Amino acid sequence: MPAPLTLPRLTWGDGPRRALLVHGLGSSGALMWRVAVALADAGWHATAVDLRGHGDAPRALDYSVAGYAADIAATAPHDGGGWDAVIGHSLGGAASTVAAAENPQWTRRLLLIDPAIHVAGRDAGIIRRSQERAFATPSEDTVRDEHPHWHLQDIELKVDAVRRGSRWAVEQTSAQNQRWDVRAEAARLTVPTHIVGADPEVYSLFTGDLAASVLENPHVTMSIVTGAGHSPHRDKPEETIRQILEALKCDVLSDRRESK
Repeated sequence: MPAPLTLPRLTWGDGPRRALLVHGLGSSGALMWRVAVALADAGWHATAVDLRGHGDAPRALDYSVAGYAADIAATAPHDGGGWDAVIGHSLGGAASTVAAAENPQWTRRLLLIDPAIHVAGRDAGIIRRSQERAFATPSEDTVRDEHPHWHLQDIELKVDAVRRGSRWAVEQTSAQNQRWDVRAEAARLTVPTHIVGADPEVYSLFTGDLAASVLENPHVTMSIVTGAGHSPHRDKPEETIRQILEALKCDVLSDRRESK
């Protein structure tokens, strides 16, 4: 992997279980707030990072998925050891998949929100045009027009993420990942992994043959947030959080059974 950068952190809660939250392209750690608050209320200590080129994170020349993965793979709880859970959305899901495949001790469980496991063709164009629109007119009115059902803080933070992020970094993420494909890494996952998918009837990056191929790994399970697009934690936050907490609860119960 490329040399890692040290990523800035935001934290919620003070529980004994530790979760790392990894945002998607053109976003920021702060935009994972809804999941972080729910985890903190459930007794977790949640940490969200800004990925390289985003928010307050260092800038770089390398914006490959491998580069993003190197940074989060080098991110550990402040008191040492591995994470009890890593939750990654979109690009963050792809980078987390690579990091967990390379080092199974990095996290005890993985939870991916509509992960960008393989991006090509139509999906690549949709992502590129979405980011171009975001940087062309970074205003609350623009975000609200496109996502009228989002929480006000999601709208505010999305604008903040675009204004503080590097447009060049986002453009280079598409340019440097012409072969955006971490299916091989997903096939090598050995940690319990649950995917919270978006609704294909709305828009999803993880569906069809791609989802079927990843789910051939016996360590991977999946649920779908009906009515949610690519950002379920903003489109349908209550149901997304319910599915996340349910998946984490199942993993904890499984760990207890195995320890007996």
